[in-house]
Amino acid sequence: MDRRTFIKSLGTTGLLAALGGLPGNTRARATDVANDFDFYFTRLSYESGDWEVDERTPANILNSLIEYTTIRVDLRERIVALEDPAMLTAPFCYMAGHRLVQFNPAERQNFETYVRNGGFVFVDDCNHDIDGLFARSFEQQMAEIFGEEALKKIPNDHPIYSSFFKFDGPPNTGLELNGWGDDLVHDYLKAIEINGRIAVLYSNKDYGCEWDYDFRNKRWLTVDNTRFAVNIVVYAMTA
Repeated sequence: MDRRTFIKSLGTTGLLAALGGLPGNTRARATDVANDFDFYFTRLSYESGDWEVDERTPANILNSLIEYTTIRVDLRERIVALEDPAMLTAPFCYMAGHRLVQFNPAERQNFETYVRNGGFVFVDDCNHDIDGLFARSFEQQMAEIFGEEALKKIPNDHPIYSSFFKFDGPPNTGLELNGWGDDLVHDYLKAIEINGRIAVLYSNKDYGCEWDYDFRNKRWLTVDNTRFAVNIVVYAMTA
């Protein structure tokens, strides 16, 4: 079952029930998905870590989608708890942090259900390393849920690198090159694929921090460094 079929299978009642759990100003209507928007940005909160990072990144990505594509975009970032069934209806989920990732039972169940039924989660390690707490604990969670070999490096000619703009692999970030003095550059991303498509895209490159600036400041960049975010979203929506 792909993501669109899964969401459709909920029906209006199921969709309203799931979306009704959203708090306050992020509450959604079923018609948001059905009629008003093609895409909304969902950030996943989770109990164990510091999920509330890189606060300007979602707005920057949404601005890029408006600037470069014809996707109908909701301008609101929606923050949804991973343990909330509302996340099961999201077209795209973003998860990031520096610290421990240890899912509680409801978080684990929702993550697995969402991924196995056609969802897409972009996970970004804000430490931009390979053996920090976020990296070690998140990768362990993936191994426990999907198996030891599920999370693999993807080749630099993977379709995600040409889904909109053309890249020769994952763009480097300034943090990798001159951030904390380690000069550790990752020339790959990892992913869990379900039925031939990426369901979990995993980055140690700290894209969230790279894109954490007021979108109006893009005019000072020679090349817009958020273009790869467009590729990620377009792939998530079309693959």
